[in-house]
Amino acid sequence: MNGTTTEYDGTTQGTDDRGVVVVGAGPTGLLLAGDLAAAGVPVTLVEKRAPGISNLSRAMVVHARTLELLDARGLADELEAKGEPLDKLRLYDRLTLDLADLPSRFRHVLVLPQYEVERVLEPRAAGAGVRFAYETEVAGLTQDADGVTLAVRGPGGEPGTLRAAYVVGADGLRSGVREAVGLPFPGKSVIRSLVLADVRLAEKPPTLLTVNAVGDAFAFIAPFADGYYRVIGWDRTRDVPDSEPLELDEVKGIVRQALGRDFGMRDARWMSRFHSDERQVPAYRVGRVFLAGDAAHVHSPAGGQGMNTGLQDAANLSWKLAAAVNGRAPQGLLDTYQTERHPVGKAVLRSSGGLVRLAMAKRPWTLAVRAGLATVVNHVRPVRKKAVGQITGIGFAYPAPRGAHPLAGRRAPDVALKEGRLYEALRAGEFVLVAPDGVQHEAGRAVLAHWLSDRRTTLLVRPDGYVAWAAEEADAAAVAAALERSAQL
Repeated sequence: MNGTTTEYDGTTQGTDDRGVVVVGAGPTGLLLAGDLAAAGVPVTLVEKRAPGISNLSRAMVVHARTLELLDARGLADELEAKGEPLDKLRLYDRLTLDLADLPSRFRHVLVLPQYEVERVLEPRAAGAGVRFAYETEVAGLTQDADGVTLAVRGPGGEPGTLRAAYVVGADGLRSGVREAVGLPFPGKSVIRSLVLADVRLAEKPPTLLTVNAVGDAFAFIAPFADGYYRVIGWDRTRDVPDSEPLELDEVKGIVRQALGRDFGMRDARWMSRFHSDERQVPAYRVGRVFLAGDAAHVHSPAGGQGMNTGLQDAANLSWKLAAAVNGRAPQGLLDTYQTERHPVGKAVLRSSGGLVRLAMAKRPWTLAVRAGLATVVNHVRPVRKKAVGQITGIGFAYPAPRGAHPLAGRRAPDVALKEGRLYEALRAGEFVLVAPDGVQHEAGRAVLAHWLSDRRTTLLVRPDGYVAWAAEEADAAAVAAALERSAQL
């Protein structure tokens, strides 16, 4: 482990009625816990695994919107140095999305395994003061008007309790927190008997991300930074339980069907079968308990949106929870986590599900639909822009009040300021007030910055990089009112 951590001792020692317990030390939980601790909130991070970051992870790409959020925490450049950028995203035959025109500092998808993301998030959380409780799992919870009592089992199975103002379940597909609050997880398995192997290859694949579907077979290959490659494959004709033993020869056969050769696959360090589900909870909040990441929504790996959507959940929730714990949240702020993020999760389910169904196409009419869609996306700019915006996360916006400025609720791009870049200003973890050059305001808790250009719009940007309020030629009274509202946060 990097940084300094304190492990849970199986007692209630160290719990805090002002604090938050985050369950699950994957990327979503680590980002959320680190944000809360940086805002001065006492945080305990519960994880059933032993300490240490595994190199066996399913997520392999980081999208532009996630990179922007990591940039707002000073972490993106380190990850950029470790990963490999890809400016074209091939989804299947004849459908390739060009990312070169993204309105972002990050005009690419970064090919980088999940464990590298965890390696920068874990020391950040530890350095901010997060208390880690490894080899500890949730056994149940109860809520009251003032907080949540979480029943846990420690490293030796000994029972204990943790008390907190709020609990966040970021504990994945089989979430113990989701089960404890009795939320259903409706949905279904989309593909069964997917195979996964981390292997060495004798031949380097022709592209950074290699993917194709032919007949009954589908295969995907992506590199790790250590010389290994992640291989995912599927054979429509072989439907066996996840528990069925998997041999490397089976993986090779699927890859040869889909890609024409197996690239000299050898030395598998990990192999497994899994199935791809599409599920989403109806509510991301139950009282003082919240769900984020795979605990709230799971979907097909098509488009590589799983880890990214979870990290964006965390960025949305963290500043709101910090405001609530610190007594600055107006009525209804925590409810906006549901109204803003549940529709995004639903949209990702829809888009990733559509991609995987088209990749599985076999009948002539479904193949014709796939070819037609590829033609439309490749040649109709608004359709292409929408597709790129959804997959990368750049295009999502949140509801805004009736009559609000058109920018309200939208993602704020990383605009140039006299003081630097917007996402550098967001590293303070506060609202950022962007005013016309030469205009001064009493900013209070907000960070005051000025356009580098002669633009006259005044923006108030939330800590998660979305526009809270905007106005053209705003007077001092309007700005003061907007700042007063943000001061409650």
